[in-house]
Amino acid sequence: MSKVMKVAVIGASGYAGAELVGLLCQHDKVSIQHLIVSENSSSCGKLFSELHGRWQGICDIPLQSFSKEWFEASAKELDAVFFATPHEFSADWAHAFVEAGVKVFDLSGGFRLKNPQDYPTFYGFEHANVEALSSAIYGLAEWHQDDIADTNLIAVPGCYPTASLLSLKPITSNNFHVENSLIVVNGISGVSGAGRSASLATNFNEVSLKPYNILQHRHQPEISQEANAQVIFNPHLAPYTRGLLATVTLQLKTEINAKQVAQAFEQAYADKPLVRLVKAWPQIGNVANTPFADVHWQLDEEKHVLVVSCAIDNLLKGAASQALQCFNISLGLPSEYSLMASK
Repeated sequence: MSKVMKVAVIGASGYAGAELVGLLCQHDKVSIQHLIVSENSSSCGKLFSELHGRWQGICDIPLQSFSKEWFEASAKELDAVFFATPHEFSADWAHAFVEAGVKVFDLSGGFRLKNPQDYPTFYGFEHANVEALSSAIYGLAEWHQDDIADTNLIAVPGCYPTASLLSLKPITSNNFHVENSLIVVNGISGVSGAGRSASLATNFNEVSLKPYNILQHRHQPEISQEANAQVIFNPHLAPYTRGLLATVTLQLKTEINAKQVAQAFEQAYADKPLVRLVKAWPQIGNVANTPFADVHWQLDEEKHVLVVSCAIDNLLKGAASQALQCFNISLGLPSEYSLMASK
């Protein structure tokens, strides 16, 4: 495909938005037309590279404020828009871009849950666009390529669900697990997952390793929905900047053996270069600042208990680089296009 896509990023000043802008700058099928921040943002008028100095001389595009007037003037000129915004904002605005003929890649949680009744419970707002919600495709790139290619509204998965589902889906999609048995997901993430806004709870000097939002985290229904199995999700915040580790424990049917488990993971990921089946338990240091997901598993055949662990960079594979994978798929490109160094 030779066409260069005209794109905008809304929410370009945040951590995930900034990572996305950096990736888009390196993509030869992309022309960044607009970088947008919220209407009252103090970043408005500044250059992107003033906020994120590593992109000086590479992306010196000025940041503009979002407004209805900007949308009406600019949307018709765009091919794609990326939302790295609060959840309610994308829920309110994504459908307007789709109706204007613009492909939407939403990095927020505005379209991840299929049941609109879940939004007041887990996100704190009533979803205003139920029709758009029903048309959105969940963008777990390694699993939903055909659907991603055929839609104009893609809900990019959350960081915890990405690592959890890459661990779970080879098992649950093959029905290797004991139905209705306990599935426990323990996750740990660095403080960048909480976003760029200042908060004492996520201040690096205040953070100690701790669980939070136990039995009520908004990613629990997302993981359960996409794994097609109910899970218990235990998130933890840790005093480091970036990277995420999810470890899943589940009960397998008595007839399932290690060879079958190995085949399931190989079949799922043998042709997916950004998921690496590693020979030892994954480490965050091996995936930080990369688009890779490292997966390792171990089966206790006597107890029929499987443990799977996946490490990712929460801002990349858990957000920006996965959004770019979805973008690539929508263009008919390999999902890893521009994300891996040339051999």
